[in-house]
Amino acid sequence: MQSLEEFYQSKFDRVPENIRNGVGHFNVFTIDEYIGKNANPVVYSRKDYFKITLIVGRNRIHYADKVIDIQKQALFFTNPQIPYKFEWIDDHKAGFFCVFTPSFFHHFGNLNDYEVFKPDVTPVFELTDEQLEDVRQIYKKMQTELASDYAHKYDLLRNLVFELLHYALKMKPTSKAEKQQANASQRITHLFLELLERQFPIEDARQRINFRSPSEFAGQLSVHVNHLNRAVKEITEKTTSEVIVERLLQEAKILLRHTEWNVAEIAYSLGFKEATHFNNFFKKNMRMTPMRFRAMD
Repeated sequence: MQSLEEFYQSKFDRVPENIRNGVGHFNVFTIDEYIGKNANPVVYSRKDYFKITLIVGRNRIHYADKVIDIQKQALFFTNPQIPYKFEWIDDHKAGFFCVFTPSFFHHFGNLNDYEVFKPDVTPVFELTDEQLEDVRQIYKKMQTELASDYAHKYDLLRNLVFELLHYALKMKPTSKAEKQQANASQRITHLFLELLERQFPIEDARQRINFRSPSEFAGQLSVHVNHLNRAVKEITEKTTSEVIVERLLQEAKILLRHTEWNVAEIAYSLGFKEATHFNNFFKKNMRMTPMRFRAMD
């Protein structure tokens, strides 16, 4: 995982003195500063900070277990849990990005509650030329405020980050689940998904997830497994087992592609008793063995 200090040291050969002060950290850059002639290559890694990037130019983003092509311009949200890297296709490279720590929003809500930062969402929003100009103006306001001596400029900067968040969220159609009135099924499903996601990312071969079956999750949530299954099916239109399998597969693909762990180590981390059980699980769902999948990268 790349820390905020390592980011500054590798890209700008300096670390701001107030980077870990009590109010959290925020900064904004143009893409040119980050990918200039002397910039180091961007490696595929998790970061310990949030980042919102405006990309102008054709680009390929390797995000979690997905590859996303940007044809012209897009807004891209990343969080500390999911690894990614950029692969520029065009020579033309432009845009902005801002970085900030969770503590920057300590008293202003939980950033992980916003859909653009959730691990099961692809947080890339292609922009029209008109939308590009709207977003570009927000970043320019950030630069202006950051350079000012206004006593409350960080409050303004938080508002501008929220403006980017809501600009993107309004571009996404409301899902069926979001339109439903809040009820018991939604609450239990939210708790289940939160408990599932809390087990990831896996960053050490000695780390091991604790819950893999619907009954184990139901026990932790103090509900009957049939109640959990009905709630998850109603809200997600998938079975509880299907949701769990999808998340296990996602993490398995990340570990196969971006670590040097052997299959037995990955199997252990994902809660399988034997490597052969993991092999059978992966082959059943991916129609190939883990080693063949790794060789395709």
